[in-house]
Amino acid sequence: MIKKVAGPLVVAEIENAKMGDLVRVGEKKLIGEIIELKGDYASIQVYEETAGLKVGDIVETTGAPLMVELGPGLISSIFDGIERPLETLLKKSGDFIGRGIDVLPLSREKSWEFIPTMKKSDKVLPGDILGYVQETPLVKHMIMSEISGTLDDIKGGSFHIDGTIAIVSGKAVTMLKKWPVRKRRQLAEKAPVKVPLVTGQRIIDSLFPIAKGGAACVPGPFGAGKTVIQHQLAKWADADIIIFIGCGERGNEMTDVLLEFPHLKDPKSGRPLMERTVLIANTSNMPIAAREASVYTGAAIAEYFRDMGYNVALMADSTSRWAEALREMSGRLEEMPGEEGYPAYLGTRLAEFYERAGFGKCMGKPEREGSLTIIGSVSPPGGDLSEPVVQNTLRVTKVFWGLDYALAHKRHFPAINWINSYSLYNESVKEYLLANVSKELPKVRGIALEILSKEAELEEIARLVGVESLSSLEQLILFTAKSIREDFLYQSAFDPVDQYSSLRKQFKILNSIILFYGQAKNALSMGVELSKIKEIEAIKKIPVLKFADENKADAIETELIDQFHALTGRVSHE
Repeated sequence: MIKKVAGPLVVAEIENAKMGDLVRVGEKKLIGEIIELKGDYASIQVYEETAGLKVGDIVETTGAPLMVELGPGLISSIFDGIERPLETLLKKSGDFIGRGIDVLPLSREKSWEFIPTMKKSDKVLPGDILGYVQETPLVKHMIMSEISGTLDDIKGGSFHIDGTIAIVSGKAVTMLKKWPVRKRRQLAEKAPVKVPLVTGQRIIDSLFPIAKGGAACVPGPFGAGKTVIQHQLAKWADADIIIFIGCGERGNEMTDVLLEFPHLKDPKSGRPLMERTVLIANTSNMPIAAREASVYTGAAIAEYFRDMGYNVALMADSTSRWAEALREMSGRLEEMPGEEGYPAYLGTRLAEFYERAGFGKCMGKPEREGSLTIIGSVSPPGGDLSEPVVQNTLRVTKVFWGLDYALAHKRHFPAINWINSYSLYNESVKEYLLANVSKELPKVRGIALEILSKEAELEEIARLVGVESLSSLEQLILFTAKSIREDFLYQSAFDPVDQYSSLRKQFKILNSIILFYGQAKNALSMGVELSKIKEIEAIKKIPVLKFADENKADAIETELIDQFHALTGRVSHE
């Protein structure tokens, strides 16, 4: 029975209540979750609008925690924060989501063609793949066992997801599984990350890489391009499955995602990107408590696909809105506030979420490896990177792509500030890059970052005394840094060629710029004037490289060396 209603928080007296139980509140049976117990009273966060609830209304517990349904039908779907399919909600309630609508996340009417890979009398352990369903042309949905025993019977054919496909030691097995959203799914063996998640974005892959199974933080002020970067990563990252969570973002922004994603093409296969994507939409005008659940819903679905042996990338946009939901619920519970009003357990909750990322060996047979990479954007008020959500996120993530409003204002995309950003995965992925890209890559990357760092120091001096007052070497550094910024770091998200660069192509472009810098430094030491160096014809071909085939770089590099030799030879002869 309800004793108190305070926004999304309801306090009620419930028999046999347990922490984390899912409950039905009031006449409309609104969905809620028990988040605190005090004596006979339970505090419930309600995932729907609580207007109309009154003291004395009945509250019933389901006896089970908030769970996600897992099985064929997840891919290409669009869910709300508690895994209710928006398409079904639209049919049931119209353009505005009604309250108390009870819909099943996955269809019980659609049939799926199950193809067994195990046979009768086989021994089965949890995680073993019994068979698969070709869910979309891009995704083979593995059906995994949750129990141990002997396979009494297994049959292929067309089944509903709740139909019996196998019998293990007398127990019926279906394609439908349920999993508590806040409980992590375990890997058989967690391994160190070693392979980069190739995104096709040059500043990320070449300077600040993220590994498959890693975690990244993308903080930035309003308008700096967080959502655009998340979209680019969702489209181009070499992950098998994409989980995109729109957590508390503006409705029109999420609408753009929902309208755009079905029309995007998967670059590897040419098929629609939605054929390997799951979208979770929980906009800022939806009930705030459901925002808190949405990231866990996404993580549970992502771990499920990881356990099949897939590389999964989860994009959360943005964790600041999720933290605001935590802050509101904490205030309603009258808990002691921490820094800036956030609850004292903010850091713990963020760590619990980001630590669900990982790479390793999956449970069961056949042996397979899977990874879950989590990329969370953070929207600090006024772009203040010292605020609690950013700082607590940086404690648990190893990649920091700091977005800069000044760069975004100059239409420089991606607007990642190369001075503030860092990646702690450089050493982890070094072996892979040396073997698959070039042994020169670490050296070239180091020189490029050094030039960009020196440019930041020299810009202040140049503003005070003018560029002409700098030495020839310092002017060369500014000239080369400009080339790195404009010809390498700047990338057009709209150009069909430039929006994606392979690792090899990225190295070739950067190496051409660094080769020019080395040759120019040598020429300066031999007395060649900087003005003559800038007149070399081959330099003008470097900006074209990002729109050309990577093999063209070899010809430009040869041309550069020949023209520098001619220049230095002429000077020494004189």
